[in-house]
Amino acid sequence: MPPKNQTQKNNPPTSQKFKNSWSGQEAQNNLPFFENHHRKLSGELEKWAAENLTNISSKRSEARAVCKKLVVQLGKAGWLKYIVPRAQGGIFEQLDVRSICLIRETLARYNGLADFAFAMQGLGSGTISLYGSKEQKEKYLKPIERGDYIAAFALSEPNAGSDVAAMSCSYRWEGDDVILNGEKTWISNGGIAHQYVLFARLEGAKSGSKNISAFIIDAATEGLDDYSEPIEISAPHPLSKVILKECRIPKSALIGEEGRGFAYAMATLDIFRSTVGAAALGFAKSAAILAVKRAKSRDMFGGKMADLQIIQSKIGGMSLNIEASALLIYRAAWVKDLTGARITKEASMAKLFATEAAQKIIDDAVQIFGGQGVVYGEKIEKLYREIRSLRIYEGASEVQKLIIAGQVMLE
Repeated sequence: MPPKNQTQKNNPPTSQKFKNSWSGQEAQNNLPFFENHHRKLSGELEKWAAENLTNISSKRSEARAVCKKLVVQLGKAGWLKYIVPRAQGGIFEQLDVRSICLIRETLARYNGLADFAFAMQGLGSGTISLYGSKEQKEKYLKPIERGDYIAAFALSEPNAGSDVAAMSCSYRWEGDDVILNGEKTWISNGGIAHQYVLFARLEGAKSGSKNISAFIIDAATEGLDDYSEPIEISAPHPLSKVILKECRIPKSALIGEEGRGFAYAMATLDIFRSTVGAAALGFAKSAAILAVKRAKSRDMFGGKMADLQIIQSKIGGMSLNIEASALLIYRAAWVKDLTGARITKEASMAKLFATEAAQKIIDDAVQIFGGQGVVYGEKIEKLYREIRSLRIYEGASEVQKLIIAGQVMLE
């Protein structure tokens, strides 16, 4: 049965003339997975993004300040309502993955840091939305939806990235308090977050997926150090380590049931993994649009670059991969929204294909731009730096293949 807030009328108007487009509402109207409110969202967001995301600083030294500003902007504009349930100020009774994908795709096409700011508000609060108590939801989700709180998801460790079950960050009980020790790394919004959803293993327990629990920790908690010095990566995003030394939090910080943290983390990623593919799709569309414009305008060998068959071959490949990515992404999101079932295989396929395809599209676009394509600060050069990390975080491409194979073996 579909959720109450959804309908099964997902076909676009039959009177609409089909048009092939890589951007804007036309592209969304061509897909069969959307309802009218998704198409309305696409149009409204397209207008807002064009008006608000065209002149944003990409200086590495300003990434944290810009990200904070973007969270406030996204909150005031109402876009963060899509990453919390209706009871805490959201649009839907439960998270609507198609809407989150649409927003990420559009934001990424305009500005990578805007997509990052939106996505981390969702990922950093997703476990609370799914499994948090009423009190936890009221305390944290409303400020996150307004853009007053910045959220973070602390799962990865120096020796536990792709193999999450190998985490060593630990907790123990002292009366009704929880004491945490260990290190998290590659934490998005690290250093600027107001709260962390953090995963740790019961002290002394064997490695593996059992005995891992999820907690909400305020960034100002004594014993938590989220490092003022950020981790510098190719694309300027706010990342840092989170170090826990005898960090004491109350029992009320436990999310859901003790020992269910690994399952909660995987269920959260199950929702947001396909949205990573959507962000990659946004980057890919942006690169393809720039490449076609460049090929049509540049004179070469007595004609235009676009007249060369080798360039046409690249453009053809771009178009194919964009369309295939969109179908995989929005099919996965549609299945999740209408059934509520786990979409582990579908989300992994979408994330894997879309990120790998986007890398190829952007690389081909850089080739079309030639020397200008590697000039620091050029839009196409920024996209080249932006896309690379998407093939790693929330499950590297190699891991996605293992997940897909594992799911197939279970069928």
